[in-house]
Amino acid sequence: MGISAWADQQLVKSRLFYPSDAGTPAKRLRYYAERFDLAEIDASYHYLPTRNNLKLWLENTPPGFTFNIKALSLFTQHPTPFGALPRTIREKLNITQRGNIYLHHLPSEVVAELYQAFKQVISPLSSAGRLGAVLFQFPPWFVPQEKNFEHITKCKEEVSPYVMAVEFRVGSWFDDENRERTLDFLRQQQISLVCVDEPLGLRSSVPAISEITAPLGIVRFHGRNKANWEKKGVTPSEKSNYLYREEELKEWLPRIRYMAEQSHELHIVFKNKFQDFPVRNALQMKVLLE
Repeated sequence: MGISAWADQQLVKSRLFYPSDAGTPAKRLRYYAERFDLAEIDASYHYLPTRNNLKLWLENTPPGFTFNIKALSLFTQHPTPFGALPRTIREKLNITQRGNIYLHHLPSEVVAELYQAFKQVISPLSSAGRLGAVLFQFPPWFVPQEKNFEHITKCKEEVSPYVMAVEFRVGSWFDDENRERTLDFLRQQQISLVCVDEPLGLRSSVPAISEITAPLGIVRFHGRNKANWEKKGVTPSEKSNYLYREEELKEWLPRIRYMAEQSHELHIVFKNKFQDFPVRNALQMKVLLE
């Protein structure tokens, strides 16, 4: 049980979770790890963590504490700032447009080098037995087409032997036409499906299913702010501005128990990142499950 981005500025600035004497990143992480046994590294979606980051995270969490880490945005076919690439790779590329780039802009050998750099950076987590999964959160325009099934397979090959998890951001992966193919594909590939709770009734809505496709199961709670979920120009925190009521969390209890029975390990992550909402709901869910 844990949240996405324990160092999120919304959470830190709210002063509603971390005590006043937890004034450094190390102290905040230690305080967090006393209350949760799982954290999601969100910053890796934007840029590769440094070895100093990894050292800090490992030193300030106890044995048994687990980190899931998000894949770099480039790997999930999101637009990625050129400056987010490692300097050694930027210097090799003859790219005059220094704004956002996409994966298809890069030669295959550079893509392979980027994956290798990503794996090397996170290897200390794996060596310490503290790496859960590498999370690939695909964009809403990543729909169930043959080329995208092939891309997922390629991602799995690139991050092997690490555990891969996927989260889809459009519900067509689970409509009547594609649901069984999607689940069968993930099970054959031994890729963990991230089950989600998010606003329903929208064009992009992903249904709240509870399926296990690999030994590791994952559930992520995004909040149910339907008004802002697809709105253009709002910040991530505005999209996530939702505090779950107890009865809404209770809806998931039988699903979570079922998923726990079907998996070797189950991770529950709250991503409703607004002020202290994720930690409040995560602590509430811990009590409900106990």
